[in-house]
Amino acid sequence: MSPDLNRLVRLAAVAKEDGRYKLEAYLFTIESLGYQMKRLRLNAPDKRRHLTARELLQGIRALGWERYGRLAKDVFDSWGVRSTRDFGEIVFNLIEAKEFTRTDEDSREDFADVFDFDRDLVNAYPMGDAARN
Repeated sequence: MSPDLNRLVRLAAVAKEDGRYKLEAYLFTIESLGYQMKRLRLNAPDKRRHLTARELLQGIRALGWERYGRLAKDVFDSWGVRSTRDFGEIVFNLIEAKEFTRTDEDSREDFADVFDFDRDLVNAYPMGDAARN
């Protein structure tokens, strides 16, 4: 089995064991980590560092907007993710599965109420000004 397929099978097992979140939520969270590392210019080996919960969640919101626009909240909801705390649960499941690492200071509480999905995903979405075009 290829390494990518093996990883996908392991992640599917993590998602199934927990049961709250779809596999897509796990894959999106992993992708958001890389996305945010690139945005913060931390993807070079000599610049890599641990992201805070807030930094990861900023990447999740940015990638959600880029990929799903104002529908990001609806997509997250379809995956079982209804708050930033849910992303924290996913992150800690990924830590237990040895996909992510943590520091002694990291906790699930770091993900609690970082932003509100209605206010900060839907209403704050940058729509632009169609009148200027």
